[in-house]
Amino acid sequence: QVQVVESGGALVQPGGSLRLSCVISGINSRMHTVAWYRQAPGKQRDLVAHLYSDNNTQYADSVKGRFTISRDGGKNTVNLQMNNLKPEDTGLYQCNLRTFTTDYWGKGTAVTVST
Repeated sequence: QVQVVESGGALVQPGGSLRLSCVISGINSRMHTVAWYRQAPGKQRDLVAHLYSDNNTQYADSVKGRFTISRDGGKNTVNLQMNNLKPEDTGLYQCNLRTFTTDYWGKGTAVTVST
């Protein structure tokens, strides 16, 4: 069974930083595309960052220069380092692993950026 479990979400002040982790089990995430999405209350789910199997990355314009998606060494983990957080970064952050046939989603970790 494939499991995707996110952690690291918290309440943080604007300008602060958080590091989200996506721990994947049951499959080698290095062979697949992993992405972080977020969904603000009452809004659609949007792509935040993509990490492809060749380690190319892609970011939403709103987070470029502030967020970094990466693989955690030899661990089956994908991180999202978020710096200079803004209130509009608030949302439920979900990790997605995409295979040829199936998308696996975590339940998400909540990030709230507020004073």
